[in-house]
Amino acid sequence: MSYLYPAIIILGGIGLLGAMALFIVGKRFRVDTDPRIEEIQELLPGANCGACGCKGCGDFAETCVKRGNLEGLNCPGATKEAMQQIATILGVVAQETIPMVAVLKCNGCVAARPQICEYDGAKSCAVINAVAAGTSGCSYGCLGCGDCTEACRFGALSIDSETQLPVIDEDKCTACGLCAKACPRNLLEMRYKGKRNMRVWVACSNRDRGAVARKVCNVACIGCTKCASACPFEAISIVDNLSYINFEKCKACRKCVAVCPTGAILTHGFPAPKPAAEPVKEAVTA
Repeated sequence: MSYLYPAIIILGGIGLLGAMALFIVGKRFRVDTDPRIEEIQELLPGANCGACGCKGCGDFAETCVKRGNLEGLNCPGATKEAMQQIATILGVVAQETIPMVAVLKCNGCVAARPQICEYDGAKSCAVINAVAAGTSGCSYGCLGCGDCTEACRFGALSIDSETQLPVIDEDKCTACGLCAKACPRNLLEMRYKGKRNMRVWVACSNRDRGAVARKVCNVACIGCTKCASACPFEAISIVDNLSYINFEKCKACRKCVAVCPTGAILTHGFPAPKPAAEPVKEAVTA
């Protein structure tokens, strides 16, 4: 037992010296963290999506504190109330942002696009697009494998089993843009939600000439220019045989919808039209 005590003393001494060294190093190289960073980070969704332009939620919080303001900084995933609280922490006034939401620039469901072949490869839009495969003749439309749904960190997208197209839950969508980055055919766009969530957009991305586009999809835009001629706000342009509605100019009058011959222009949020009143029959007297 005589050799045990010296070993305990030596090991204890080494541990003590190590603890002292760690204390000195920690004291010398200590970095004081602004408590506001943690407060701001707690108000963020924690998705680390990068849609704000920062590396993640932690980096966003640090950037806010370093700048001391919110100029050019906005977290799409944070609520309006959360951004107001962040502004209060920084001692500034919260900037008003226009709510945005993702829309799908394709309405070519299974019923609208004739299936010309079967695909039995990897279940990935990126892979199918890279090898120029697909089950329909449209080389611009949605491939329906769900790369966008997997990319969404807020559970705002799902694939409709009947149409095989993505469905966007506007209550969950933060317009972070991750789905748009994941789509190999650039079919998802961030647009203004619109007044009372009413919006109008062209649900097609086919740039082929009208006859060719219509042959592969019944609801394809044919670039006929009727919508552009009907728009009183000059919000519609035709580029490469495809119509596009500028959401910053659009007033949601829906005149373009009424003249579109293929139904390529979709609307959202508008009240359902009231049924026409039946004519009153006059009583016949004998």
